[in-house]
Amino acid sequence: MKRFREFRKTQEIRDRYADVPPILAGDFIYPYFVTEGENVKEEIATMKDIYRFSIDQLLDDIEDTLSLGIDKVLLFGVIPDEEKDERGSAGYRPDNIISRAVRAIKARFPQVIVFTDVCLCEYTSHGHCGLLHNHDVENDSTLPLLAEMAYQHAVAGADFVAPSAMMDGQIEALRQRLDKEKLPTKILAYSAKYASAYYGPFRDAAGSAPSFGDRKSYQMDYRTKNQGLEEIAADIEEGTDWIMVKPALAYLDILYRASQQFPDYPLVAYQVSGEYSMLINGAQQGLFDEKRIFAESLVAIRRAGAKYIISYYAKKFVKNHLS
Repeated sequence: MKRFREFRKTQEIRDRYADVPPILAGDFIYPYFVTEGENVKEEIATMKDIYRFSIDQLLDDIEDTLSLGIDKVLLFGVIPDEEKDERGSAGYRPDNIISRAVRAIKARFPQVIVFTDVCLCEYTSHGHCGLLHNHDVENDSTLPLLAEMAYQHAVAGADFVAPSAMMDGQIEALRQRLDKEKLPTKILAYSAKYASAYYGPFRDAAGSAPSFGDRKSYQMDYRTKNQGLEEIAADIEEGTDWIMVKPALAYLDILYRASQQFPDYPLVAYQVSGEYSMLINGAQQGLFDEKRIFAESLVAIRRAGAKYIISYYAKKFVKNHLS
């Protein structure tokens, strides 16, 4: 009989034998929703303690985020419905909301590493991630628009552009445009992004729910186990710098396999809106302790191989466990 309980007797002993690298503040990428207007800080109904910020309020909140040691942020644009059109043109015009936010952040906090979401869904009147033809999302005609959006973000000073539309060839389209313009901006690929029910609160936050149908024709089927790795390999071949698995908790197997198969590429996992709200709401209902459930969940993501974690809980985690 081998006595494993000897490894667990006290907290000191448990700490000594913990073999998962700790999560540090610098391992987090904190997501923000940026909206038009001034002095706007609007809580999102489906995501407790998460807000839509106007740019002035965004800067104040980033100051707090930076004080915790979190130096990476991911920006999503939120615009009024009347500014949306079928082509999502508000997302890639020179004065788009994200480019303005990037310029403001870089002017005040040049040390912050800024990632920007590149997708049409927040800006199209129909809510889909690409151009439509007879109610089908057209892949190839969408690529130049994604490349233009990435270009505008890069010119504004974004450190990374993160295309999330799940159009075939999107990394190649962005890479060619950035290289042509001799821009140093890197690419974080939403490589293995699944058509997931866990995105519900995000679509409320960003106003990006599709007006008809769903996104299963371009986001990945969760019943597959190899396509995600094939998508990652394709994005690497097309020139991405970092790779991602999204969502996180329901796809830890994919995350682990990606970490083993692509060890030379920084691997990001996205603890998405539904994961956040599910755990927050469960804690509020007394089902479990909030600090413990998030610590366990985030460590599971790290244990599966993520180098960086996008999480709406990042600031609370740092305050609860690292401060």
